[in-house]
Amino acid sequence: MVSLFDSHTHLNDSAFAGHEADYVARAAERGVTHMAIVGSDAELNQGALDLARRFAHLYAVVGWHPESARLYTPAAEKVLRSQLAQPKTVAIGEIGLDYHWDSSPHPVQRQVFARQLALAAELHQPVVIHTREAMQDTYDILRRSAVTEFGGIMHSFNGGPEWAEKFLALGMYVSFSGVVTYKNAQDVQASAQLVPADRLLVETDAPYLAPLPHRGERNEPAFTADTAAFLAQLRDVPADTLAAQTFANTERIFRITEVPA
Repeated sequence: MVSLFDSHTHLNDSAFAGHEADYVARAAERGVTHMAIVGSDAELNQGALDLARRFAHLYAVVGWHPESARLYTPAAEKVLRSQLAQPKTVAIGEIGLDYHWDSSPHPVQRQVFARQLALAAELHQPVVIHTREAMQDTYDILRRSAVTEFGGIMHSFNGGPEWAEKFLALGMYVSFSGVVTYKNAQDVQASAQLVPADRLLVETDAPYLAPLPHRGERNEPAFTADTAAFLAQLRDVPADTLAAQTFANTERIFRITEVPA
């Protein structure tokens, strides 16, 4: 069985607390051997770091989510810098813009997003981008940054082909979650068909966005296999080929050099 890499999951979420080893084992049974555990504030970042230390093939992504942007202070950035310096931290994220929820004012979100992109440029770290109902502003801020130099991922991409092409032109990788399996996601599926093989990633975003046939259930890293199987069929490539390619792509953008398990 070819290994799969869940490029974006929240095993640090309270939904999994105390049972992380069980979910890691369940994932491995379906070939999902590696995961990037993603934070969104100081506490969840620390949870990602703890899991990365605990499990050999788990890695940490740390940053401040747009919903928490109002709490991003110089003191918070100092903590973030120390978290970014920890072993097995592979990216800054998830960062970006979310105009669906009003937990942080939009101007504050944009300021904090730009600040973390500047930090990524300084540290030469890739970024993991969250965008919801804010595609144009996300694109504009990324375009003005140095992202073409340090690289990044459009996580759980939910835009159509015209947006996929814009972000690809910035050098971004594009990651697809269970959303791509939904019957009403034709635009996302069209995007998944056009992304070049060397820029394609797969993820769960667990515990959210479970793919078919698990929609409505709590998502978990094992379900990466279902999204990957759907993408392979959609792109008309063998499942093992897609697994190997997306694994290699994830290692490349995160600058991981280990040999797959």
